[in-house]
Amino acid sequence: MRSEPKHQISNDGLKVWKISAAITSLVLLLLASGLLTLVLIFKWPLWIGILAIVIWLLLSFFIIFIIPNIRHKIWRYEVHEHEIDIQHGIFWVTRVIVPMVRVQHVDTAQGPLLRRYQLASVQISTAATTHSIPALDVEEADRLRDFISRLARVTENDV
Repeated sequence: MRSEPKHQISNDGLKVWKISAAITSLVLLLLASGLLTLVLIFKWPLWIGILAIVIWLLLSFFIIFIIPNIRHKIWRYEVHEHEIDIQHGIFWVTRVIVPMVRVQHVDTAQGPLLRRYQLASVQISTAATTHSIPALDVEEADRLRDFISRLARVTENDV
């Protein structure tokens, strides 16, 4: 059996995932608060509102502190001469091998949070799918994009 890919994403990627989860948690807090308000307005049983807040607390803890750590630990990638090996997942770990002959183009992308931490994601497109390697240092993402592009051209010319 093949060993797992060597390279992990940036440690700052973990921060970005936690911040993103905190933003999601705030949206969920608004929903839970809205439900609590409805409970008070319509004089529904108070336990419904309290339950909504407790669920929000548990869910927030889980999505901010547990899931990003697991995700960061599992996310790995490695680029070989003839293929790209990507491993990701949280509960179900997925291992994807992308043959270089299938790579059509490679992009880097940054959202506001990634840009704030000088990170970028590498997106690898084939005819059928797009694969992403998230939260790499910008220099590493640019180097990886150029390296994969060069290997894909070489492989294409060899065929």
